[in-house]
Amino acid sequence: MSQMEIRLAGSGGQGIILATVILAEAAVIAGKHTAQSQSYGPEARGGACKAEVIVSDEEIGFTKVRTPSFLMALTQKSLDKYSANLPADCLVLIDDTLTAPDSIKNNKVVKLPILHTAAEKVGKLMTANIVAVAAINGLLNIVDDESLKTAVFMHIPKGTEALNQKALEEGLSLIKKGENI
Repeated sequence: MSQMEIRLAGSGGQGIILATVILAEAAVIAGKHTAQSQSYGPEARGGACKAEVIVSDEEIGFTKVRTPSFLMALTQKSLDKYSANLPADCLVLIDDTLTAPDSIKNNKVVKLPILHTAAEKVGKLMTANIVAVAAINGLLNIVDDESLKTAVFMHIPKGTEALNQKALEEGLSLIKKGENI
């Protein structure tokens, strides 16, 4: 890996911004360079939002994502909005309830049951961002599992460690099982 430009998209309130903060923190823990940014509309909760992180082995000259190498979307609205003009080599991860638009037909699209896993296997839909972070790290091999876990535990409320550990395990198991990849 020299540099990865990662864009995460979803709905306000899904923890998309926290997910990029965690990925950036994990990269720093692992000794990599990183930059993180986010944007969302005035509707904040419920509206489409995106957050981005750049992870590099070298210093980062420009801190905004210009050419995403990875996109993850958890809602159809955010997928439709933020998948426009992706490069053909951009890997796209979407929740399995979404329909990939024609604009990304040339991309490799991975569909995983992120929302279902959070709600049914972990037991809390609000852990979807942690399930997603683990799946993303499993796909992209950004950092080692311990750096990711440390970063997650730095940013979760006290008393939710067991729940978030389960979310990490379930997210990683989606990749290890090779479901829909």
